Amino acid sequence: METYLIYLAAVAVFFATPPGTSQLLIISNSVRHGLRRSAYTIAGDLTANSLQMTGAAFGLAAIIATSATAFIWIKWLGVAYLVWIGVQLILSKDQPDDVTANASGQSFRLFRQGFVTSMANPFSVVFFGALFPQFIDPTMPVLPQLLVLGVTYLVVDGAILLVWGWLGVRAATALKRFSFGLVNKVCGALMICAAALLASKDFQPQR
Repeated sequence: METYLIYLAAVAVFFATPPGTSQLLIISNSVRHGLRRSAYTIAGDLTANSLQMTGAAFGLAAIIATSATAFIWIKWLGVAYLVWIGVQLILSKDQPDDVTANASGQSFRLFRQGFVTSMANPFSVVFFGALFPQFIDPTMPVLPQLLVLGVTYLVVDGAILLVWGWLGVRAATALKRFSFGLVNKVCGALMICAAALLASKDFQPQR
């Protein structure tokens, strides 16, 4: 229990930072579509995190950490995707989307945005690969420990993303008083900021 509480504290410290790429995406989608719709983006993000945790458990983190080429490709694909979303929003129409006409398609698009944005961040796999071993007792079965650590992280991450989404909804109330076109431009700017954040991160592969 003592180790678990230290782990919770470590995760809490990790999230006690300004919003990153996934958080900015959640804020953007919450502003445009509301918290309920942005839950699909959160689901996509957490699904990607689950796969990244699995990859870290099977040694993918070590491969990424030692391969500058793999790391750079993943990173810049993520940057390009975020910029593409941002430009689309800035150039989009001033009217809100017809949610009722294409609800299933929009839900999938929001899920895909969360999934791709998270998967395209190579720092996540390296992070999980560095975090989990610090709290694993090698004298006990490893799989149950990884499961507890992983589920705990997903619960905390999901709760934090919901908070950011709620803040986005609050901001939308003020923005939509002006025009929906302004909402799109602000959300597009958030995505470009997220791309800039990802691009600014530097990582030195291990030798």
